[in-house]
Amino acid sequence: MPTPRSTWPAPTCDDPRLMPSFSFEGLRPQIAADAFVAPTATLIGDVIVEAGASVWYNAVIRADYAPVIVRRGANIQDGAVLHGPPGLTTDVGPGATVAHNCVIHGAVLGEECLIANGSVVLDGATVGNRSLVAAGSLVAAGFIVPDGTLVAGSPAVVKRPVAGSPAEFWVRANPSAYAELAERHRRGTEYLGG
Repeated sequence: MPTPRSTWPAPTCDDPRLMPSFSFEGLRPQIAADAFVAPTATLIGDVIVEAGASVWYNAVIRADYAPVIVRRGANIQDGAVLHGPPGLTTDVGPGATVAHNCVIHGAVLGEECLIANGSVVLDGATVGNRSLVAAGSLVAAGFIVPDGTLVAGSPAVVKRPVAGSPAEFWVRANPSAYAELAERHRRGTEYLGG
């Protein structure tokens, strides 16, 4: 007779039984032991999630055409989609933030940059270190956002330096805030079934 479900040990939030992770043509996601990947995030193929990085609920990282790399301490928030075209690696820099419901497609994101909610960054674009892409913006294919710059609009255009603006707080605060929050979710979230 099978063991009643109520007596199973409760899996923790980072239990691999809960995380949809798939190999694709022999390429498997590689996830650092101390990275946080939410149980409803989906990782497919040639994905690398480095130490201290976090991938949040309902994010999808599909690396079938080209690799997707989430560098040390970066955070990919809820509902984000990362993918790329053939031959164009998607690279999320150390401490970078990809906020809720963003699409990053074949782009390079610099260290501790912040891609705000609902933004899209397209093929071959580069977002500089500690830059901020304002919420709802579209960074066009091939566009280069200089280091320390705030861009906004569709298509995104340079608005001003991040330094000295209200955006500076978010660029500075987000990496450590999400590192702490990921640890809280790792320890404090329990699967209740469903």
